[in-house]
Formats: sequence, structure tokens, C-alpha cells
Amino acid sequence: MADFDVPAGAAPEAVPYGHPVEAVVAAAPDGIVAVDEEGLIRLCNPAAAELFGRPARELLAAPFGFPLAARGVAEIDLVLPSGSGRVVEMRVTATHASGERLYIATLRDVTERRRAQRALEAALARQDTVIAVTAHELRSPLATISVLAHTLRDSGADLTDEQRTDIALRVIDATGRLQTLVRRHLAATRIDGKAAHATPQPVPVLEFILEQLGALDEGAPEVDVSCEPDVVAYVDRGDFWEMLTNYLENAFTYGLLPFRIDVTASADHIDIRVQDAGPGVPPEAVPRLFQRFSRIPGTAPGRQGTGLGLWIVRNLARAADGDAWYEPGAPTPAAFCLRLRRAPATPGRVPTSADR
Repeated sequence: MADFDVPAGAAPEAVPYGHPVEAVVAAAPDGIVAVDEEGLIRLCNPAAAELFGRPARELLAAPFGFPLAARGVAEIDLVLPSGSGRVVEMRVTATHASGERLYIATLRDVTERRRAQRALEAALARQDTVIAVTAHELRSPLATISVLAHTLRDSGADLTDEQRTDIALRVIDATGRLQTLVRRHLAATRIDGKAAHATPQPVPVLEFILEQLGALDEGAPEVDVSCEPDVVAYVDRGDFWEMLTNYLENAFTYGLLPFRIDVTASADHIDIRVQDAGPGVPPEAVPRLFQRFSRIPGTAPGRQGTGLGLWIVRNLARAADGDAWYEPGAPTPAAFCLRLRRAPATPGRVPTSADR
């Protein structure tokens, strides 16, 4: 950069209007500041003032506040007067003006680029975790099916009918675990990719619950239901099925008989509680219950879930303008709760969260 004159002993100020350097600096798209050896700003262009969120007159003679290394490149975090922040890439060169050494810092806002980069890094890390968890979860049922298939092949003629039936049931159980794993990971992928194109519609809740319970495997536990027949939810039917299925699978995996579904309704929303007679979730585990890949500590290995079911329920519920949470027991049984919008009794506007 060419030299510019700053009278000796004069207070730091912008280069006089009309000076060639001032014109070039003012027109630069990047922020540019000149900082003296005491760390005070001697020159500031409009782009730099915008980056700092302060008028240029407030920046002149103020401390720059960041370390300067000639010919270096660094990223600095700017905190704006509003409290928000920016990530700025800074390139530094050194020059002399009237015999005084100055550092010229060129500043470029890279906030969005860094956010995109961090989001990509988080997505890749999450993908690595998904792959690792999926591989781990697949190993057990696949190994079971493989062992049972080899048993049938190698000693099929020597097996009794009872043994054959037992093997068939164990294969069905392992296959069911695989199907659950695949279903949950597909649901998680839809949520991550924001590809869940929900189509809310009126769904009679009692009819829907009974229909879903009727589709359970023959050996599934009995579930008592309490719900008025006129309660109608306004929700995507597929998402509702996914949410209730995950709650029931969670109850069957961790809970104890008897199992119960209680449905209550207000003017604009419906609360569904899935309860069991088990001891409930340890208090230290409650804050992490609905986090991705979170599992209840101390659970027997054979009863471990995928760590996705509750996370899926909460994400789908909130996307449907509802919510999902856990209510500890005492005196009533502990419950996993789901809130959905209630369909209007007569045609008209569907209530939203703003009405609550």
C-alpha cells in the first residue's frame, strides 16, 4: 500500500477525503483497518465498520483487540454490539506511513461458510455414528439367523417338530429386530434430510390405536386402552403410526405388565400416555431420554434398543406442532406422553400452537 501522511502528534483519524489511498480503501469490498504498533485503529473503511457493527468514528483510535502477525492468515470471532457474532478471516500485511509502521488487516466475513462447514462436519460425524451403530445392531440378529440356518441345514433330519418350531420362532424374532432397525434408520434419514412430507388429516384416535394393536405379533403383550370414541387427531397417519409404534416398542422392551394407553383431549390438543408397571426411568437418565442414540443405562444387553425410537417420536411430534415427553411415576405409573393437534369438531380452521 502506498504511504499516506499522518501529521506527527496528531490524533488518529481517517485519511483525508480525496487522498488516493482513502478512495481505494473506501471502495474495497472487504473490511480494511490500519493498526499502529500500539494496537490502535488508524484507518477504517465502511466495510470494516459494517463487520464490527459500529460507526467508523467509534472505531478510530480504539484498540483493535486482536493479535497481528504480518503476512499471516487467521480467523477471529467478532462479537457485535447486539450480542451476535461473526467469524472473520483476517489477512495481515505491514507497511510504513510517514516513518510509522502500520499493520493492514483485510477482513472477510466467512460466517456462513464456517456454519456450512461445521454443519457438514456434524453431518459426516453423525453419518459415521449411524453406520457404526447400524453395523453393531445388525451383527446380533444376522448372527442369530446364520446360526439357526446352519442348524437347520446340518441337522435338519434329526430335529423334532418342537425344535423346528422353536428355530422358526427365533428366526422370526431376529427378522423382526432387523425390520425394526431398518424402519427406524429410514425414519431418522427422512428427519435428517427434512424429507418427511407430512400430510395432516383427521384420524380417529381410538379406531387408529385398536387397529395398530390388532396388527401386533401374536405374542405381543396385551394393552388396555382408555379413549373416548369421538377424539380425532389432526396428524399425518404414517407419522402417527411411527410415533405410537416406537412408544409401544419402548414399553415392551423396558417396561412391565400391565401396559396401558390413556388418551385425554382438550379443545385444541390430544394427549396420549403410554404407561406400564415398571420402575420407570432412572432420574439421571431422564434428561437424555429423547436424544439420538441415548439408551437407558443398566438395561440387560438382550433388551437394548436402537437409541432412535424416542428421538424419532419427539422430532415427528414437534414437526406436527405437537410434542413428546416423559412423566415420572409416583403416585401414578410413569408414562411416555405424546401431544397432537385435535381436529376441529366442525369444518374450519385447524388449531395451531399459537392457540395454546
